[in-house]
Amino acid sequence: MNTYTLLIVDDEATQLNTLSNYLRKQGFQVFRANNGGAGLDILKQNTIDIVLTDYRMPEMNGLEFIREIKLMNPEIDVIMMTAFGNIEDAVEAMKAGASNYLQKPIDLDYLDIIIKKVLNKKQILSENRILKESLQTKYNFDHLISGSAAMESVLNLAGRTAQSRANILIRGESGTGKEVLARTIHQASLRSDKPFIAVNVAAVPDNLVESEFFGHEKGAFTGADRQRKGRFEMANGGTLFIDEVGDIPISTQVKLLRVLQERNFERVGGAETIDTDVRLITATNQNLENMIREGKFREDLFYRLNVVTISIPALRNRREEIPLFIDHFIQKYCSEEDKSPLSVSKEAMDTLMKYSYPGNVRELENIIQRAVILTR
Repeated sequence: MNTYTLLIVDDEATQLNTLSNYLRKQGFQVFRANNGGAGLDILKQNTIDIVLTDYRMPEMNGLEFIREIKLMNPEIDVIMMTAFGNIEDAVEAMKAGASNYLQKPIDLDYLDIIIKKVLNKKQILSENRILKESLQTKYNFDHLISGSAAMESVLNLAGRTAQSRANILIRGESGTGKEVLARTIHQASLRSDKPFIAVNVAAVPDNLVESEFFGHEKGAFTGADRQRKGRFEMANGGTLFIDEVGDIPISTQVKLLRVLQERNFERVGGAETIDTDVRLITATNQNLENMIREGKFREDLFYRLNVVTISIPALRNRREEIPLFIDHFIQKYCSEEDKSPLSVSKEAMDTLMKYSYPGNVRELENIIQRAVILTR
C-alpha cells in the first residue's frame, strides 16, 4: 500500500492534520494543501493516485477542483468530503467525476473501506489494461468487446489466470464467446508460441470421442486404416480447449481423469505410453453440478477441470455492449462486402436493444451480417 500517493485538500487545519497523520501511519505517501489552487500545483508536480478534497473551500470549491483534476488526468480518483446535510453537493461531485464521498466528521474506519475500494478498482483496471495490450499484439481481439462491469470482471479473472498452469472451466450460454476467450487466454499465456487445439465434443460421435482425444493405432477398430494422433498429442506444450465438456461419455471421462492425474496416455489400440504437457481449458453451457447428481458426470473430474471458473454473462445481461457489437459487426461486414459504411436507424437500434438474444453474440453477428448483405 505504501506505493500509493494521496493528496488531501482541506482549509480546516485540524482536519488536514488528523487525516494526514492517520494516512501516513497506514503506509501512504501523503501530500497536503489548504485550497484547490495549491492542490493543482501539487498534482502538476507529482504522481497522485487518490485525492481527498473538501467541498466548501475558498477561491475554488470542491466541484471546480474535481473538474480541473479530471481535465489534467481522468484516471486520478477523487473522494469528496462534505459536511452532513450537503448530500446534494456530493451528488454533483459524483456527476463531475468523484469516485465516492464521505460525510464529516470523517469516520476513519469507513475511510479505510472507501480507499480500499478505490485501490481495488485501480488494480482491476490496471490488470485489464495490461491484458488488453498483450492481447492486441498477440491475438485478434475484435470479438472480445468489453463495455460492462460484468465483462471487465471476466477479463480481469482471465488476465490473472492466463500465465498459470491451472485448468480453467469457462461457463456460459451458447454464442457468448467461450472459445474466443479460451484462445485469448492461450495467447496471453506462457504457452502462446505453442499449439492451441480445439475440439467440440458435441460434434464428435460418442464412440469416437476417445480416439479424438488420444488418437488411435492402425487397425484399432473398423475404419482405422492408419495411425492417427489425438488432440492431446497435437496440443503438447500448448493448450487444449474442449468445448461442450458435459457431453463426454462416462467411459471417456475416466480416461480423461487419468490423463490429468498421470500426464500420460496410450492411443486407442496402442501400448506405447505418451507423455503430455497440456494446459486444459474446458467450456460448457450445461449445469455440471446437476449432471453429477444424475450420475452423468464424474465429480472427481469436475474438480480437476474446475480449478478456476470463468462465467461469461449472456448478452441480454450486458445490454450496454450491444451498440459496441453492432458498430463492430457493421464495420466488419461492410468491409467484407465492399460496401460503404452503414448506420442503424433509431427504430432499428431500439428493436435491437430490446431483443433478448437467445443465441447471444453469435446471433447478433448473424443479424447484422444479414442486414448488411440485404440492405440497398
